[in-house]
Amino acid sequence: MDIALPVEFNERDLIQACVRKERWAQKALYEHFYSQMLGVCLRYSNNDDDALDILHEGFIKVFGNIIKYQTGTSLNAWIRRIMVNTSIDFYRKNIRRRTENIEQAHSLSTEQADAISQCTEKEILKAVQQLTPAYRTVFNLYVIEGYSHKEVGDLLNITESTSRSNLVKARIKLKEILTSGKNHHEG
Repeated sequence: MDIALPVEFNERDLIQACVRKERWAQKALYEHFYSQMLGVCLRYSNNDDDALDILHEGFIKVFGNIIKYQTGTSLNAWIRRIMVNTSIDFYRKNIRRRTENIEQAHSLSTEQADAISQCTEKEILKAVQQLTPAYRTVFNLYVIEGYSHKEVGDLLNITESTSRSNLVKARIKLKEILTSGKNHHEG
């Protein structure tokens, strides 16, 4: 069933319709944010299937908590936060975390970081997906989402130094992947 929205339709009306669990509104919200939030989920997942699982679980949380959304704040940021938290939950549920040795990380070099500048967005995403879940999650939270190492540690129940170590190792591994061409296969 197609529903035409009036010209004066706005975010507040859409949110209220979602609160009332109106399917057309949920569908509109889902379709509007699908691509952008899938991109967030892909960065935290091993593959497309896991990303879709995270995305769908995240939208279930969005619709279950939409009444808590405060109109006037950024709906995009609110949904993104739910997707990031859902990704972290997925990581916690499916992965055993390893504590990495910070001393080893100090001896590793991260020079020549411009390997990324020669790669496409798709190649970079494939490289990030090849990281271990621990490295990938720390990399995303720190580099992409802008969390501090303390915040990353708190979110993942690891020490701040483990967060730092995992980030150094993630960057080194990304450089290896991107410069060796391991992810340059047709996809």
